[in-house]
Amino acid sequence: MCLFSAKCTSEARLDSKTAVITGANTGIGKCTVQDFYTRGCRVVMACRDVEKAKQAVNEIKDACKNLENLGTILVIRLDLSSLQSVRACAEQLLKSEERIHLLINNAGVMMCPESRTEDGFETQLGTNHLGHFLFTMLLLPRICHSAPARIVNVSSMAHDSIRIDLGDLNWEKKTYNTLSSYRQSKLANILFTKELASKLEERGVSGVTTYALHPGVIQTDLWRHLKSSFWVITLLLRIFSWTIKTPLQGAQTTIYCAVDENCADQSGLYYAECAEKEPSESALNEEDAKGLWDLSWKMVGLDQQYDPFFTPAK
Repeated sequence: MCLFSAKCTSEARLDSKTAVITGANTGIGKCTVQDFYTRGCRVVMACRDVEKAKQAVNEIKDACKNLENLGTILVIRLDLSSLQSVRACAEQLLKSEERIHLLINNAGVMMCPESRTEDGFETQLGTNHLGHFLFTMLLLPRICHSAPARIVNVSSMAHDSIRIDLGDLNWEKKTYNTLSSYRQSKLANILFTKELASKLEERGVSGVTTYALHPGVIQTDLWRHLKSSFWVITLLLRIFSWTIKTPLQGAQTTIYCAVDENCADQSGLYYAECAEKEPSESALNEEDAKGLWDLSWKMVGLDQQYDPFFTPAK
């Protein structure tokens, strides 16, 4: 257990609010669901494995059985490595949810072996960035309609010391490197957060704020590929176990960005330990952020005429 970990101290309630959380059946996603549930929120868990998600719901409800003023939890299927699944999930949510006040883009894969999604994207890029990019764009009109609303993207300190490669974002020309691919996907999360904040401001959309964050080093299922491929990682995890967070500790900055009053008017920034932090120089590159946005739009097949910032009359 990490000996030094910030905690979100906000007691804000989420009664009558709806949150969508991706990858929510385990790790920090599951802890985020439980926190929102205790605040009275209607939480939609968007997960690839529906049966595991339902099991997680039962575990959360059992843990909270003696509490009052709880919310509700629903499960919906979402496979971020499939654009068809992303579109189907978004369509279902737009039919079932009149408001979406919180979107927590939490799901991800970490340093997996080289592989491709069903749409031909490098797996880490496709899952960590492109799937969430499309999901957010499809839900954005509803989110804007629900303002005040927040969009929280779980990134990582691993984004440091790398620049986004817009010339070969999909790893089709250069030799694949699993660590560099992961780092680039996490950098993409921050650049997307910043550019989305800029475009919301440009379009005059008020009350919708965006956040990117580093949750900390956490012992979760994300480590499974590292442990099997890099023995040194296993050794380091044992040596520095006192710096590794529990999932509950790791969820605190996500929760902070989603509910805390102190950051309600902030947008497009990067956080760690429940406070604003300066990201890498590459994460502040406005030209790269715009280029990534345009390239991502094309890669996921969004129509050039589609306007995600359209806000119907409330």
